[in-house]
This record gives sequence, structure tokens and C-alpha cells, in this order.
Amino acid sequence: MATVLSEYLVTDDTTILLGLIAATVFLLNNLYKPQPLVHPILLGRQSDAARVRNPGESAVYRNYGTGLMGRFPLRPAKDVHILADMLKPDSDASRTLWSTKINNPQLQDRVAAFGTGLLRLAGLEVGESNVLLLLNDSIEFIIADLALASHSIPSFTLSASNLLSSVLESHPPSAIITHASMLTQILELIYDAGESSRNHTIIVVGEPSPQAMASVASKVNVLKWSDVEREGIRVEKIISPLPKPSDVFTVSFFSSESGHLQGAQLTHENITAGVAAVRALFPLSHAFSQLDTIVSAHSMGTAYGRAIAYTAIYEGASFASLESSKLFHANEYTPQINVADALSYKAYPIPSPTVAFLKTGHVHTLVPAIWKEARRSLLFPFAWRHKLAALTEGFVSKESLWDRLVFDAARSKVSGEGAATLRAVIVSEGPFAADTVTRARVAFSVPIINCYSHPLVAGPVLASHALDLQDLSTEGVAVAHTGPPSINVEAKLVGVEDELVENGADPVGILLVRGPSAGKLASMETSYVSVPSSEGESWIETGLRATVQTNGAFRLMQ
Repeated sequence: MATVLSEYLVTDDTTILLGLIAATVFLLNNLYKPQPLVHPILLGRQSDAARVRNPGESAVYRNYGTGLMGRFPLRPAKDVHILADMLKPDSDASRTLWSTKINNPQLQDRVAAFGTGLLRLAGLEVGESNVLLLLNDSIEFIIADLALASHSIPSFTLSASNLLSSVLESHPPSAIITHASMLTQILELIYDAGESSRNHTIIVVGEPSPQAMASVASKVNVLKWSDVEREGIRVEKIISPLPKPSDVFTVSFFSSESGHLQGAQLTHENITAGVAAVRALFPLSHAFSQLDTIVSAHSMGTAYGRAIAYTAIYEGASFASLESSKLFHANEYTPQINVADALSYKAYPIPSPTVAFLKTGHVHTLVPAIWKEARRSLLFPFAWRHKLAALTEGFVSKESLWDRLVFDAARSKVSGEGAATLRAVIVSEGPFAADTVTRARVAFSVPIINCYSHPLVAGPVLASHALDLQDLSTEGVAVAHTGPPSINVEAKLVGVEDELVENGADPVGILLVRGPSAGKLASMETSYVSVPSSEGESWIETGLRATVQTNGAFRLMQ
């Protein structure tokens, strides 16, 4: 037999060499093929659905990581119960918050000093007064928020600047903390509302102009932030009784879809649960750390923006916000959600960002800009094909050959040095176009998380898995899915068609949510602040239609 084969099988050195090369290429292709970053089973079941459901409703869905029998996370760590606990006592490493380099002991000292100064100079009463924070995101916002919470003085915040006159007219606060450039505008609103006859206290950050000070009426007491803080340093610190986790520490005002003023009461427990939810956006292998620099496009006047900021505070990370997060301006100004705004963090002396909480408008402008630069390379078609193949295998990285040859230069051209340090992008506020998701994953080459946030919920309501790289877009679907409920949120749909659901169709209806990160809708009568009921948590109706896919991921139907 061997003799017969040798007569028909003729080889030489070239044939043997080519055979060895082919075998080597085959082995390398299989051995070094990128492995999925997460097991496909986890992506196939992202939510746990209750076994029963009510007529006209879907089942109740929980995050698969929580489980139906699991308890919702209420805090990022067992010793974090109130807002003040966000400052870890055992951490003294410095980090940069906007333009200020500061560590936890220094921040605690400033909080204590400002709180004492407020009680002495502004005449505020523990547990009785309330203060309106008309501040853009800044270290002064953090200091004021922590100081007021430590003395059980609820703060009022706005999610939009056009709500200012409504809040001042209907429920004037005990005091107002604002920027010096806003003083003239606030005085005009007070005088127009006929409130000049009652006493007002305004604390201003910065130096007010002589013209503004000249218009101050006798019943208005204007204090400088620096004087209040200096007073607290000079005298013995005032220590108030510790608040309870169930105490309301802030009310965030927002406008309903019908244009009515509404307020979200947030307790200490709501915000600690919100921070726990934000931290859970990443798997343990990608967890937040002190080495991170977080930038956010979401105002701290909102519940979601507050949770993001306090996540950075808790982790000891550097933090700054984008220009579009500013609500209050001395002149007429309309923030633009574009590439320039996405890079506006460069105005602060922070390290290059590693985690970016952006709005969908930022991604929808950044991706085409990076794509345009990448297409200038002759290797772009090959780079796109290989990057897409890696995504199909469930793998994304900025360290590939095609990143070095094509996409690194394109990202740097658009974003500068921040492109090299970025390791995650979290997108929310607005529909994320389904046809942009894959291109965004290639353009950034980092995990991209699509979230849904609500004015009443601290932290994300829905959030896609950080390492879910599946392309689930189908013909006729314009919006990408927003993943399962957050780790401490339950969700369900109402108004579903029972017959369709019983026949195996995906449920479609109005989205309702609840959980420990969800605040209460404040009373719009005589007082905004009340102790939440101890009864079972009520469902929050978002007003959005949604569908639940087979794998437990929700998709909002805009």
C-alpha cells in the first residue's frame, strides 16, 4: 500500500514548507482567536421574570445578577448609610474635583466649616430650614450639599433653569446659594414676585459686582461664600444629630411632560442605592478605582447626575462635568450637545478621563467625526472588517493592530490625548440609534453602556451589560435596547395584550419601575419635604412604551 501511495504522492522541500505554514496559520487562527469577554449564557438571560403576572401586565423583571430571591443592594458598602459616609475616612489620597485638588480629610473640614458658618451667619435651623442650591456642578455644590445634609437641612435643586421662577414664587426657600453672576437675576425675581417685604438670605460664590450689591434691598441679606466658610473655621464646629437613612435630604424639581412642576424627594438611602447601581454598571474586572477620572454631562441638580458625582466622591476618583451640564448662566446661553461640548472637560486641570457619562447627542456627533478621520486611511476597509469580526466574537480592545494603524490616530485627531485613556462610555438621555451602536463600539473600542434614567430615580433605571457586544438590530428597529433593570430596580409593563403574550410574543406596554434608588414624588402643597411612607414601595409610571426582548433586555419605543 505504501509503495502504491509513493508512486502517486510526490513531495519536495517547498511542498513540505508550504504545508507547515498552512498548519501553523490554522493553529494560530484557532488558538489566538479573541475569546468572548462574557459567557454567552449570561447575555441570553439578562433578566429574571416572575413566574406569574397580573392580567394586562407583564411579569415583574429583575436584573439577573440580583435574582428573584435576592435582596436589593442599598449601599455601596456596609458602612455607608448616609450622604456623609460617601467620604471614606480611611482614604486620604488627593484627587482633582473640577479645578480643586483635595483629599477626603480636607473636604470634610471644609464641609464642617461651611455648615457651621451657615448656621451662625444665615440663621438656618436644623431640621426646619431649607436651602435652594442655584449652583452649577462644582466643588461648592458638593460642599454645600454635604453640609446641609449633615444638619438635616433639605436642599432644593433644579433640573432646568426655566423652573427657577416657579419655585421661588410658589415655595420660597429659607436661603439661596448661588453664583455671584446670578445675584442680579435672583433679586429681580424676588422683587417681581413681591417678596421684598420678607427677609431673604443669599449666599454667593465669588465676588458680586458693585451694581448688583447696590440693588440689594434692606430685607435681603447677601453673604459671601468665603465669609461663611471663614466663620466656620474661626469658631467651634457645630455638630448636629446624625440623620437617618430614611430622611429626605434633597428635592430635585423637574418638569413633567405636561409642563407641570414636580419634585423628586430623595432620601439618604435613595442616593446610596443610586451609587451602588452606578458602580454595578461595570463587572468586577472593570470596577471604578482611585485611578479613574470621571466626566459627566448630567447636572447634579438631577437624581441621576447626583448619583454619578457621588460615585466619584466615594471611589476617590477625579471628577469634572461638561459645559452642557451647567444650568445657570449670566447671559442667554443654549448649550450645544456636540463634539466641542464632549471635550469641554479640558477646561479643568483634571487627568485624562477614563470613564465618560455622555448623552446620546455626544455619541451621535463623536462617532461620525472619528469615522471621517479613520476613512482617510487606505487600510480602513481591512481595519473595519477585522474589528467587526472581533465584535462578532464578543471581544473589543484598543490594543489591536488595526487600532494602532487606523483608529488610534482617528480618535486622537478628534478627542486628543483623552482618547488613549478612555476605558468606558455610558450613554443616556435620548434614543441611541441602533445603526450607530456597532460603529460606536469600533470607533471608541471600549465597552459602551446604554442606560435609561428617570428624574425620580438616583442611578440608572435600565442599563445594558458593559460587555454585551451583540448586534441585535433588526429591520425596522431604530433604537438600541437599554438592557435589563438595574441591580436594585424592578420593572414591569402595563397595558399589554394578554393574548399576544400567551402566544409567546414579546410584551409591549407602558414601563413602570420601583426600587430603593427610586425617590418619592413630592407634595406640591404647603411643604415639599415629608417622611416617605413605610408601606410597600409604589410603582413609578415613566410614561414610555417599551418591549422586553427574549433575553430580558428592554427596548424603549420612542
